[in-house]
Amino acid sequence: MARLLLVEDNEMSRSMMTRRLHRLGFEVTTAVNGREAIMQASSARPDLILMDLSLPILDGWSATQAIKADPQTFHIPIIALTAHAMAGDRERALAAGCDEYISKPVDLPKLLEAIDALLGPEVKL
Repeated sequence: MARLLLVEDNEMSRSMMTRRLHRLGFEVTTAVNGREAIMQASSARPDLILMDLSLPILDGWSATQAIKADPQTFHIPIIALTAHAMAGDRERALAAGCDEYISKPVDLPKLLEAIDALLGPEVKL
């Protein structure tokens, strides 16, 4: 099953999403800010990153740009999971390098469809 990096600073949201993804068979590592996300992307080499955009220390937009600028991690798909649902936020996330954008609260079936679309049919839902 796929290895996911969940970047979320809200402890309750991070815990709930981690449990849900584990139950579905995903291996999940976590980061609580953009700087940790960059380090985890480089060291853990996840198959996909779930990136909150409003993060402490370094926001998700900047972390995404850094991950996509690194030749070692640029290929990792990134799904923005965010409460930013204002006009232009989706475009801003995609411009930063996110491959998909899902607003919170996260619709799990929609998230699983996005993961499947980005990772291919070898990922069992």
